[in-house]
Amino acid sequence: MNIIFFSHPTFIGHQSMPRYTQMLNKGLKKNGYSTEVWSPTTIASSLPAPKTLKKWLGYIDQYIFFPLRVKMKLRNVNKNTLFVFTDNALGPWVPLVKKYKHVIHCHDFLAQRSAFEGIEENSTGYTGKLYQKMIRNGYSQGKNFISVSKKTQTDLHRLLGFTPKISQVVYNAMNRSFSPQPIADTRILLTELTGISLTGGYLLHVGGNQWYKNRTGIIEIYDQLRLRFKLEIPLLLIGTAPDEKLKNLISASPFHKDIHCLSNCTDEMVKNAYAGASLLLYPSLDEGFGWPIAEAMASGCPVITTNQPPMTEVGEKAAFYISKRPTKNNVEKWAFEASSVVHKVLTLTPENRNKIVSLGLKNVERFEQEKMIGQLDQLYRQILSQP
Repeated sequence: MNIIFFSHPTFIGHQSMPRYTQMLNKGLKKNGYSTEVWSPTTIASSLPAPKTLKKWLGYIDQYIFFPLRVKMKLRNVNKNTLFVFTDNALGPWVPLVKKYKHVIHCHDFLAQRSAFEGIEENSTGYTGKLYQKMIRNGYSQGKNFISVSKKTQTDLHRLLGFTPKISQVVYNAMNRSFSPQPIADTRILLTELTGISLTGGYLLHVGGNQWYKNRTGIIEIYDQLRLRFKLEIPLLLIGTAPDEKLKNLISASPFHKDIHCLSNCTDEMVKNAYAGASLLLYPSLDEGFGWPIAEAMASGCPVITTNQPPMTEVGEKAAFYISKRPTKNNVEKWAFEASSVVHKVLTLTPENRNKIVSLGLKNVERFEQEKMIGQLDQLYRQILSQP
């Protein structure tokens, strides 16, 4: 049997999606499938142009040149082939193969909901709405869907306006290896690597500047924690370099000297950061899945996250929960209450901390790669066996 994966082009700079595609490709190939990956290459976007124009040249590569190439390649495709779209955002390409056997992996519909339903924290402009409409028009022509969480599946059905022929939930698997490490040794190593004093522990967040990651809320909680409980503990933000808004917020914090942003970290650095952290603070406003929750638990790190799905789906009984940050009023009250939960986790007895770590390690067994690939294998075969 043959699988052709449609994947995001490398030139748009995605990190998690190429890893996801690579994991699927490797796992299904191991299960005996013949696999290929189709994605746009740089043609128009390779031309010398200002940065603002590069984005539009990239669209030409993705939505003009690439579909032409796909139509040519389809002439030689084996009939016993399954076309797999590794992300619902690749919707504009779905009509190219809608008459063939296909399946669409759905990660999140945050941009879609922002465009069509309105999300107060993330308004969408006119051109953005047009682009999201093009994506929805594409994936709406699909018949088979696999969502990474029940929350994503619910959003899918609502946006489609109908229940697809096949719509299943298969939880993400971690595409990197995480495990507990000796905490004291890890903190010493990180202190040497970063030049930041981390031997006494630290709060950790892993993520970018996207609105839903709620980095603003992290600083608000941290300030309340320091003001109320007089704890001198650093805050480590790993991921995309802070934007201007976050820089200004950090500068205004009375504890800005203890807030550290690290970008372009190696996988090894991230693994060590999880393993040495006192806790992961992950107060997301929304997610498709929430990789860092599972990654932290697999590293033996306690997790505090938001008490809404899909965070609750991923964390289950192994995480500590806080309410979602309000959009306008009562933000200070929210940060005050959340800081109490952070203090509670920081002051756990060794025995209770070990219990929550054990719960986390047990919980993430649900996200093993072999389990995910096995579920996908069954679904792929089911789709391929249809008339």
